Amino acid sequence: MKNLLSIQDELNSGSLKLPDLVEQYINTIEEKNGTVNALVSFSADDAKKQAADIQKKIDAGTAGRLAGSVVAVKDLICEKGKKTTCSSNILRNFESVYDATVIEKLAAEDALFIGRANMDEFAMGSSNENTIFGPATNPHNSEFVTGGSSGGSAASVAAGMCNFSLGSDTGGSIRQPASYCGVVGLKPTYGRVSRHGLVAFASSFDCIGPFANSVEDAAIMLEFLSGKDPMDQSSSDRPVDTYRDAVENDEKLTIGVPNEYFGEGLDDEIRSKIEEQLKQLESDGHTLKAINLPHTDYAIATYYILATAEASSNLARYDGIRYGHRADFEEVEEELKKEQIAREKRLEVATGKEHERLIEEISKADSPLTRLYKNSRTEGFGKEVKRRILLGTYVLSSGYYDAYFAKAQKVRRLIKEDFNKAFSDVDVIVSPTAPTTAFKLGENQDDPVQMYLNDIYTISANLSGICGISVPAGTHSNGLPFGIQFMGDSFKEQNILRAGRAIENLQG
Repeated sequence: MKNLLSIQDELNSGSLKLPDLVEQYINTIEEKNGTVNALVSFSADDAKKQAADIQKKIDAGTAGRLAGSVVAVKDLICEKGKKTTCSSNILRNFESVYDATVIEKLAAEDALFIGRANMDEFAMGSSNENTIFGPATNPHNSEFVTGGSSGGSAASVAAGMCNFSLGSDTGGSIRQPASYCGVVGLKPTYGRVSRHGLVAFASSFDCIGPFANSVEDAAIMLEFLSGKDPMDQSSSDRPVDTYRDAVENDEKLTIGVPNEYFGEGLDDEIRSKIEEQLKQLESDGHTLKAINLPHTDYAIATYYILATAEASSNLARYDGIRYGHRADFEEVEEELKKEQIAREKRLEVATGKEHERLIEEISKADSPLTRLYKNSRTEGFGKEVKRRILLGTYVLSSGYYDAYFAKAQKVRRLIKEDFNKAFSDVDVIVSPTAPTTAFKLGENQDDPVQMYLNDIYTISANLSGICGISVPAGTHSNGLPFGIQFMGDSFKEQNILRAGRAIENLQG
């Protein structure tokens, strides 16, 4: 795959026209998307129109700095006039009325948006199987998952449908599918990229980031995505670095190797190949240093307490009244009428405590509005989303808040302190991105705990708010790719980009 700068050289010289490049991507989409199912919304006519408009700017010498980038957008990032479904029935017909800040930024530099990418419903999942559009499949073998929740974004780049895509990362949802699909996926520091226009899953975890075919391309895209946004008070006003320069910087790094990330549960072949590459980095002058992250064992539990709590709060707004799916009100009234008649018949023959219980049941019966809320959410949300809403509501409920939510916040602080201590001695921390390569479709659907464990190496970065990148590290003997992850301290994206580029250099 050509990188963006080489494409731009050809566009500027006239040896390549953007409409011709986009036509290649359209042909690939039409050929592969029926199987891969990476894009859930795509218009060839719209893509051709965008290409023609940007080509005029290229010819006039007025094109933006991202002309030549063709971008797929995860279907929870708002684009004005396009459906933003979050792969959920509750938003199946919702059309965004504004652009997310990241869309505005890329459009201002003449990026071309080619389609909306498949995802796990409301970004809740690790396989891109929890979706109303059907699962995205791995471009390397369609019997396997793409990873998630940004599976469609990763697969669209891996399948050659575009040269960039946008995803979101709440607990590894950019890095894990990047590993499974064999592309570069970058999670920036929390607050580095505006979340305005990103439909929230867990607000203190969510980050928007890029997928690309190379570390350099990811660095270029990150530079244009980053910066303070008055529409997002959690976005940082720190100056944005020239991330592309970091890729060219060959200064040697001190790489922390945590014992906790190379132990039980990691595929032996992935461990062996990553350790081999680390030895090569050491031979090239980088320093490897053994470190400990002692609270790693608590990361999964901490994450799923806090993230589900935030999810239950964020998803409370989907009530079927203001927007989104609404249950049929006439059916609701008929349902309530039947229930009332059934109770009255039972009441006629009931005596004693049964009679008292039915009287109490009648007094607590749903109003039509309450039942409308219930039915709308029951029909609108999928199984995994419901599971997380229930978990989040439970840990926030009276009597359990201190036992679960408050305690998890304290453990989150301890995990962050582990990383602070480590980054006082090392530039980056290395790990596998995921414990295995992609698993087969349907393999973990009935085992949510096993599904959650796929994010064991990525979750801590979100708990800590630090940055991370997954870079392709090779191909397993089963024919599927796997990634290596580098995590860096907050706002130290330059370091993880340098580390990622060093891995690319090893592979030629």
